[in-house]
Amino acid sequence: MKFTELGLDDGILEAISYMGFEEATEIQAKAIPLIMEGNDIIGCAQTGTGKTAAFLLPIMHKVIRNKSKNTSTLIIVPTRELALQIDQQFQGFGYFAPVTSIPVYGGGSGADWEQQKKALKQQTDIIIATPGKLMSHLNMGFITLKDLKYLILDEADRMLDMGFREDIQKVIDMLPKDRQTLMFSATMAPKIRQFAKKILKDPKEVNVAIGKPAEGVLQAAYLVNDDHKTMLLDKLIKDKPAYKSIIIFSSTKKKVAEIHRSLKRQGHNVESISSDLNQDTREEVLSNFRSKRTRILVGTDVISRGIDIADINLVINFDVPGEAADYVHRVGRTARADTTGVAITLINQDDMHDFSKIEELIDTVIHKLEIPKEMGQSPTWDPKYKPKQRGGGGRGGSGRGRGGSGRGRSGSGGNRNRKGGNHRGKPQGGNHKKRGPKGNGGNNKGGGNQSKKD
Repeated sequence: MKFTELGLDDGILEAISYMGFEEATEIQAKAIPLIMEGNDIIGCAQTGTGKTAAFLLPIMHKVIRNKSKNTSTLIIVPTRELALQIDQQFQGFGYFAPVTSIPVYGGGSGADWEQQKKALKQQTDIIIATPGKLMSHLNMGFITLKDLKYLILDEADRMLDMGFREDIQKVIDMLPKDRQTLMFSATMAPKIRQFAKKILKDPKEVNVAIGKPAEGVLQAAYLVNDDHKTMLLDKLIKDKPAYKSIIIFSSTKKKVAEIHRSLKRQGHNVESISSDLNQDTREEVLSNFRSKRTRILVGTDVISRGIDIADINLVINFDVPGEAADYVHRVGRTARADTTGVAITLINQDDMHDFSKIEELIDTVIHKLEIPKEMGQSPTWDPKYKPKQRGGGGRGGSGRGRGGSGRGRSGSGGNRNRKGGNHRGKPQGGNHKKRGPKGNGGNNKGGGNQSKKD
């Protein structure tokens, strides 16, 4: 389906055309007409399918056609990275349209808080916020949601995993009952459906490739003891000199730092990212990786969502994520926008049961390899094996961040009016394929792991 057939505002269509898009993706073709009709939506689509544009385009259209003096749209997301990514896509789609937005997320200074407070009091059309900082602004009375018409929950599964359900429910309780609510998730676990029943009214369901990595991802795994992981990692990278962009995921910040140091000693061009870095350093690290000045980026699961970087050749899971859904998001960093990529997971004995759950979720048996003989012996695959206990701090070091205030791309985090030419540049078109927008791959700021204090 072509975007011109969807009945979108002329200004939005002009921006889409300028960005080089003609055909809507599957999730866009299914969801946009239903949203335009005013239906509540529960949508399930993996990363890289154009999910953001599927809700952003029709909501922008509705905001333009039914302008309000107060904020009309609230988009709640789990991380600052995703807030910035959505806002960046908004800037492109809204270049020729009289609609405004502001991202509200963590990691900023007191000055940023004041700038956001001022912008929020001016009643921007669309607020894109993480739950924690949104609650802070609501409790201080800086946001008026009495005229809110549209609520969107993006990455709902992740927000529930991170413990935001109570905050989200408090926000919903403050909103008008007469509104349109959209919920999007990469997976559709029972807890998501239960939550949807509470907040959606007779929703239409839109499903695209539930819980499965993109078709272009070649998946494989190595059975390897922890003592051999670093050696295998070094070999995997050296054996692939043509791969210019590689992401390595680990579940804890401590392990991220260890991997970084090890690869650095081996002479690799590598950087790592975590909440231990300040905001400016995180932005610099991501910029270096995006521009290919850095070949390898090591991080936790926070960068598996909301970071849209084109042409990532290889994703390596140094350990198996504790949540099966996180595997989908990790692997979703490669093979975006109809491209291809490789995803390799290193499985020790303790992780075998967790990995079997991942295979169950994605309905795929992933080919498992033994390490080279000269490195040592691989453990025997046993999906029923469960470790008696987890050592140390446990799994899930992916950062259970509560979002907060921070700088937007304008440097101030303030309200940016996007009427016509009040932009610093033309909308950027990401992969510039003819099929619908699946993220813009642009210079979205932010990055790193989030901590409770964010």
